[in-house]
Amino acid sequence: MDRAARVLDRARRHGAMIATAESCTGGLISAALTEVPGSSDVVDRGFVTYSNAAKQEMLGVRADTLQTHGAVSEAVAAEMAAGARDRSAAGLAIAVTGIAGPGGSDHKPEGRVCFGVADGTGVRTETVEFGAIGRSRVRAATVAHALDLLLDALGDATPG
Repeated sequence: MDRAARVLDRARRHGAMIATAESCTGGLISAALTEVPGSSDVVDRGFVTYSNAAKQEMLGVRADTLQTHGAVSEAVAAEMAAGARDRSAAGLAIAVTGIAGPGGSDHKPEGRVCFGVADGTGVRTETVEFGAIGRSRVRAATVAHALDLLLDALGDATPG
């Protein structure tokens, strides 16, 4: 069973709905989940918020957070994840924002992706440096890591 199918199976066992908030992946996480037949009972919605304006309008990311930390930051990933959860029927949301490339800077290099996971216990964030491995490879690695984070958030045990 592939990663996305495992996420959906585990979400079903937990009675959890999932939402995604994606910037650098442009909807690829939602696409991976919805590629699996029957995913509509677990996937509520996906937000593709490529621009800062979309992050603010669709997810409630604060302008001062964007100005202070920049779009590629754990602070923005956290607000994206919380916003996706708050603006959906989902109990679990994953958010990604990063520099897929080409390009980047010394301060925010190509391949840096910030992740946010929001659930009933709060929001967790992390940053992964995938490196300058090329745009499509950064995006694919981001999807794989996001699915792993969803698996971790859903845990192994069936809720009791």
